[in-house]
Amino acid sequence: MKLRFVYPAFNRHAEDHPELLDVVPCDEYFGPPSLGIASLAAVTPESWDLDFRDDRFEDVGLEDDIDLVAISTFTPSAKRAMELADAFREHGKQVVIGGVFPSHMPEVAGEHASVVVGEGDGIWPTVLDDAARGELLPRYEATEPVDVNTLPLPRIDLYLDKECDDYHPSDYPVQQSRGCPMKCVACAIPGSLGRRLRPLPIEHIVGQVEQLAARGKLGSLTEDTCLFPGAPQRHTREFVRALLETGREAPVSYLGTSMPLILAADGKLLDEMRASGIRMFYLVGGFDPITRQGFNRKHPRQRQRAVDAIKKSIDHGIEPYTSFLLGNDDDDEGSFDEMLAVADEAGLQKAEFAIRTPYPGTPDWHQMLAEDRILHRDWSKYNDANVVFQPAQMSPERLLQGYLDIWRDFYKSRQNLSKLDARDRTIQF
Repeated sequence: MKLRFVYPAFNRHAEDHPELLDVVPCDEYFGPPSLGIASLAAVTPESWDLDFRDDRFEDVGLEDDIDLVAISTFTPSAKRAMELADAFREHGKQVVIGGVFPSHMPEVAGEHASVVVGEGDGIWPTVLDDAARGELLPRYEATEPVDVNTLPLPRIDLYLDKECDDYHPSDYPVQQSRGCPMKCVACAIPGSLGRRLRPLPIEHIVGQVEQLAARGKLGSLTEDTCLFPGAPQRHTREFVRALLETGREAPVSYLGTSMPLILAADGKLLDEMRASGIRMFYLVGGFDPITRQGFNRKHPRQRQRAVDAIKKSIDHGIEPYTSFLLGNDDDDEGSFDEMLAVADEAGLQKAEFAIRTPYPGTPDWHQMLAEDRILHRDWSKYNDANVVFQPAQMSPERLLQGYLDIWRDFYKSRQNLSKLDARDRTIQF
């Protein structure tokens, strides 16, 4: 039996707004495929002959001899994913689609393919058995969270083996946990991976890093849950010390976290992180009280906490690459200038700017649906680079213009970044 995994194409900031290329003195980040594909490939029986296609740079092979096509998608790629599903079906293929978007919008995705809702690892053998008989069900949904202690290492080799001049992801994801107990307004993770935080075993996380190191690649530690106070932070300390025991700098591009968690983190742990090879924090904004309230002159304490978080990162030798979210309900037209002022006061060198996006399944999505503020459902525009909702204190046109202006204004005085090496000058835009 032949199985093909497909990662659909989608647009990033500079693809929707090429004018950014003229003002940002950095290289564009090229992200890896989702870890969902590599994770499912790892639990696929050897009786299946599997391969992988990345729609961003290669033909997906509609006419190839394939028994099952598995498409992994999140909201920005959902439109393309459903187009591909339709095309494969027109060529007589069985198609199943999974990922964050179909987990929250199964009725929409289900018009184009069979759907896997939530974590696919546990239900995947059933999907494959049904596909082998030519009897795919319309929907599959696991009833229990996956036991992370039983997971094999993801098949990252599927991605690494494709690297070439036209295909060279900047880094590859390293998963530290699944699920999250928080209810952040802009996050869909609890609804797709559950509300219980399940940390992976230390040896599994280190194994992910090591398989990347063996190929000379960088890993990204994307889950900000790793610095939650208590057990998550202790787990992270254990992981960091395991990295230190290797005796070499870990191949890590960044660790994702947020300003409140940096302020709450033990300084010694931050020093150990830097010593292990973690030299950049990706400070995600727009989810927490600091970055939702600190840029509108109404909450001076939160503004100061933003400055303090950035400076604390710098003081511990870890670069605070910061993502500012534009268009929160407290944001007004002065918020753009306030973000720039905070960045300058704190000594921030690199940042990205994203437009608030009500992704399906998030509290933001449900709130804006109830308030009739969703402007359209062209999922290809749900990529943090377009305005798809009615802002509270400005027009959609003003928010979009502010987004374009702040990229230009921030980097106007930071043109020297173009002289850094490729790793240090690469940002997500």
